[in-house]
Amino acid sequence: MSDSEDPTAFLPRAVTPGSQAAHGTYQGQPVSFVRRGTRLQGRRERAWLEHQKAYAVDVPRHVADTSVHPDFIFDAVKVFGRRAPLIVEIGSGLGDAVVHAAEQNPEKDFLAVEVYLPGLAQTLLKVASRDLTNVRVVQANAPEVLSTMLQPASVSEVWVFFPDPWHKTKHNKRRMVKDSFAPLVARVLQPGGLWRLATDWSDYARQIRDVARASEDFDNVHDGERAGAESPLTEARLSGVDCDPSDETDTEGGWAPRFPGRILTGFENKAHLAGRTIFDLTLRRRQSLHG
Repeated sequence: MSDSEDPTAFLPRAVTPGSQAAHGTYQGQPVSFVRRGTRLQGRRERAWLEHQKAYAVDVPRHVADTSVHPDFIFDAVKVFGRRAPLIVEIGSGLGDAVVHAAEQNPEKDFLAVEVYLPGLAQTLLKVASRDLTNVRVVQANAPEVLSTMLQPASVSEVWVFFPDPWHKTKHNKRRMVKDSFAPLVARVLQPGGLWRLATDWSDYARQIRDVARASEDFDNVHDGERAGAESPLTEARLSGVDCDPSDETDTEGGWAPRFPGRILTGFENKAHLAGRTIFDLTLRRRQSLHG
């Protein structure tokens, strides 16, 4: 039976014991995700089979089904058929944020990066139902997308909203946003481009802020702002919901106001209902890297 006759031919391969996801590493570094489920059923399977050719980037693989062959380069102008600002969301989940943004900003193009296949299939359902032409999705490991797949200085904004916090201390090494991740984001951003981040875990928020402070490639757009009593970190310490209760005041600040372009998703709403504080940061890529 040929691929054209086999209706499952275009479904991604299952994760194998030898894949990077099973090993939990990428170039010797722990990956920031756990593959909790890759099987498609029902509407999601039909959506993937029907729409993946139109909306999913066909990526040649390297060592696993979420890897990107280092020779593959994403050509946004060719893919979208125009030259427009490109926004990349890392960890797009079920696609709520990227689909809403694409619908509200038809003059911009969007690339949703996610390893969770059911999430991408759900995104395709939303994209197709709205007849959007300015969204593409890719099932891929973010560091590989940023280090080789995307062209240097080709992206206007990178979004990382609510990455897995890996809140247990022994798992902190798996967090995506760390010192080694910032240069990858800087590589793909245009000079002056923005890196927007959000998290609902105070310890991760402090880590992200530390990454921003240490980076030679980024400036914190809101450096020094929202310190003291106005700081979300001060609020989180007082509440003690996700950390030990403390009356210690955050004197550093640096927190951005809530990004109005980020729709309130079910995930963020759950964080609000749990009493967790939301932290936003906005970083600007410097005109030249490393200085």
